Formats: sequence, C-alpha cells, structure tokens
Amino acid sequence: MGFFSRLLKKASRKAQDLFEYEEEEVVYDRQGIDFHDQTQRTRYIAECLEQMSEGSRELDLLKGEYDKVTSYLKDMEEIEALPNSQRAEINSLARKLVEYEEDIEKFRSRKSPLSDEQFASLRRREKDIPGGLASIKENERMAVLIKKDLKRLDGERKALAFRNNELEETMENMRGMAIIFTTAAAGLLIILAIMQFALGMNVYIGYFLCIATAAIALTVVCVKYIDADHELSKSSGSMGKLIQLQNTVKIRYVNNRNLLSYLYMKFECKNGKELEQLWEMYTQEAEDRRQFNENSAGAVMVKEDLIRLLAKYHIASPARWVDQIPALLDKREMVELRHGYILRRQSLREQIDYNDNLARSAKDEITDVAKSYPMYAQEILEMTKEFEPEET
Repeated sequence: MGFFSRLLKKASRKAQDLFEYEEEEVVYDRQGIDFHDQTQRTRYIAECLEQMSEGSRELDLLKGEYDKVTSYLKDMEEIEALPNSQRAEINSLARKLVEYEEDIEKFRSRKSPLSDEQFASLRRREKDIPGGLASIKENERMAVLIKKDLKRLDGERKALAFRNNELEETMENMRGMAIIFTTAAAGLLIILAIMQFALGMNVYIGYFLCIATAAIALTVVCVKYIDADHELSKSSGSMGKLIQLQNTVKIRYVNNRNLLSYLYMKFECKNGKELEQLWEMYTQEAEDRRQFNENSAGAVMVKEDLIRLLAKYHIASPARWVDQIPALLDKREMVELRHGYILRRQSLREQIDYNDNLARSAKDEITDVAKSYPMYAQEILEMTKEFEPEET
C-alpha cells in the first residue's frame, strides 16, 4: 500500500469521526439563568459573544485551508489536462529528481569506512599524503636493505674476527715449533759431538743431516709465521675498515628509523601499508562526497526547473509538487492523492458549516435575549460593540 493509500484511509477515518460530530446541533439552554441578575446576564451574553468570536476565527482559518485544498485539486486538473508534450517535460524533470534523490539516499544510508574525524584529518593533509606515502615506502624499502647490510657486515666482522684468532693461533704455534726444532737440533748436535769426541765416531753426516733438517724446518716455520703475520696485518686493516663501514651503516639505520618515526607521527599511521589503505579509502570517500554534492546541487536545480515549468503552465502552487513526485509519475498515486484531498475538502466543508452555524446561533441567541428582555437591550448592544474588535 502506497503512501497516498495510507493517507486516504487515515483521512477517511478522520472525516467519518467529524461527520458524526457534525450531526450535533448547537442548542442554547437558558434554564436556571436569571437575566435580571446582572452578573448572570453579563456572563451569559459574554459566553455567547465568545462562541460567536470563536466560530468566526475558526471560519477564517478553515476557509483559508479550504481554499488551499481547492487550489490543489484545481492544480491536479490543470496538470492532467496538459498536452502530452508539456506533460512529458514535467515527467522528465520528475524522473531526474527521483534519480538524484535515490543516489542521495544511497549515500546517506551507506556505511562510510572513515569517521568524520579521520576524513577531516586526511583532508587537511591531502596535498602532502601522496609525497609522504612515496617517502615512507622508499624509506621502508631502505630500512630493509640497511638491515640486510648490517646483518651481512656483522657476519663478515664475526668471520674476520674468527680468522684473526686462527692466524694468531697459527703464529703462536709457529713460534712454539721453532723453539722445539731449535732445541731438538741443539740437543742432537750435542749428542753428535759427544759421539764424535768421546767415542771417536765419524758423525759428519749426522751433523749435515741435523743442520739441514733444522734449517728446512725452521725455514718452513718462518715462512708460515711470516705469511700468517702478513695476513693478520691485512686482516686488521680490513677489520678497521669494516668497523667504520658498519658504524656508517648504523648511522644510516638510526637516521632512517627516526625519519620513519616522524613520518608515521605526521601522517598518523603505523606503517606505509596502513597509510596507503587510508589514502585509498579517503580518495573513494572524497569521490562519493563530491558525487553527493553534485547530486544535491542537481536535485536543487531540477526542483527549481520543475517549479518554473509548473508555474509556466499556470499551476497555482508549483512548489508543493516537488514533494508529490510519485503522483506526477504514476496515475494511481495521483488518483489516491485526489481522493485524499476530496475527503479533506469535505471535512473542511463540514467544519465550516458547523462553525458558521455556531456563530449564527450565538448571534441569534443574543438577539433573542435582547428581544425577550428589552429593558437590557441597550446594555447587550454595548457589550456586543465592545466585543466586535475581537471578531474576525
């Protein structure tokens, strides 16, 4: 059931109740009133005058409303009597207005992913966000690379330290072996000397072999020691460079981390991914709001065009039809609307008749009292004159 159907049923019930009320007749009962008593007489006439004034006021209001309803019904007749070409113009604007209002209602009923506070905050930084987002992404990418560099440098430093320890151990071993070889050679030479001089043995070959073997062994040990020492010197230099490079990278890491912390604080986000999501939601929300504003402005323009067009076709109340678009587009709605206004006019007619009867009955009652009590006629006339300014 449409809106106008419900309105029609409601109006019918009100009209029916009113018609039952209108069947009552205005009757004045003077029984118990002592018109020779000035207080009672004055009160009775004042009440009649008040009823007469009340009836006149209601008549003015009801007639104004009656004229409006009659004007609306006449507008309906004018609209339905328009040629097809003119009616098509009206319907085209009405359909445009319906489309605009449907889009507006969709926007109002949708659930926005951003609160008004979030939207306002993003809007204030709208010009800065694209550049800020690019900066955050670049610095987050750099942060990953810097961490990898630090991890690699730390690994190289540990490997180099391990190699230095190996070289130092090798040098220590070479020193020990040199002592051992020297001691062994000296001891062997002593033994050979004893064998030669004490026992008279020929040990020249032993001397030669001992000295040659000791020389070769010490030469190998010395070469290995020198190689280890040379490599350790180079390694120490590499370690120094590595430490300097690691310190430089650490400084870059701290600067990068501080910059990212500032950017996160500036754009009120936890990371670049969150800011990117917020920016996407903002751009969509901004577009939706722009479309809503365009639809709102379009709806206003269409309403103004529709009002001007209806006024051009001599519709007395064109502005009210922007709220009756269904009736313009659907004949059934127009019929229901007309029935509702007919019932309203009937109800108003009954009320007008009732209040007219009330005012006339009050006036007739005052006239009859004046005739029945001619000695107070002048007094009643004076009261009537005093009351006239309040009448409408």
